[in-house]
Amino acid sequence: MKLPGIRAVLPALAVLSLLLVTGCSSTATTDPGDPHEALNRKFYAFNDTLDKNILEPVAKKYVAVTPDPMRESVTNFFDNVSYLNTIANDLLQGKVGAFFTDSGRFVVNSTLGIGGLFDPATGIGLEQREEDLGQTFGVWGAGEGAYLTLPFLGPSSYRDLPSPAMGMLLNPLTYLSAVVTIPVGVVNAVNTRANLLDASRIRDQAALDPYTFVREAWRQQREYQIYDGNPPGDGFDEFIEGEGDAAILRVY
Repeated sequence: MKLPGIRAVLPALAVLSLLLVTGCSSTATTDPGDPHEALNRKFYAFNDTLDKNILEPVAKKYVAVTPDPMRESVTNFFDNVSYLNTIANDLLQGKVGAFFTDSGRFVVNSTLGIGGLFDPATGIGLEQREEDLGQTFGVWGAGEGAYLTLPFLGPSSYRDLPSPAMGMLLNPLTYLSAVVTIPVGVVNAVNTRANLLDASRIRDQAALDPYTFVREAWRQQREYQIYDGNPPGDGFDEFIEGEGDAAILRVY
């Protein structure tokens, strides 16, 4: 029997940790959408400590010894192998055109791109998109619910809690032996963190309270994604302008 590997374990651990301690987090908050702020800040501090002491130093060394083309190929591979999640959520959201376009992107990159190591699909106009179950619930009309910071995983919400599980189930790497999945997952984590080094510096320099900055930016970015870049209301673009700023949210 094959073990599920680290990608399967982390979301479950995050949710379990949240459920075990949520009952103790009744401290008042200044934001009604963040009733678990006291607990969230503890998890944020935990994630930040883990990042600054382990992930960020390792990522810097990885960048120093790994040529840019190789890092780009690693990023392409992991983007492609997780793309079935986007395709499935295209269908759930009723985006038939996007479903066929994203399916075409996956096929092109998996074949001509040699298993996703290269990205010829973008060159022929099949741009990368990102859809997940949290966005699908938003499209269906579900509210965000309470904001959450999950250990290891970072910003989330009640609406987004099931999203990592679906991404895991639709990722072919989940079903490999743990002997393969664990080291591959480590490479993915280090490579992802390396891609966010500049973004984390911007976050740290721009925010007097990084927790609040990440919370509000994440909320607005999720709205941006749910409405496919055209959210209702004014002033949104002054805070978030696409994926460049969204990268900051993945560094917790």
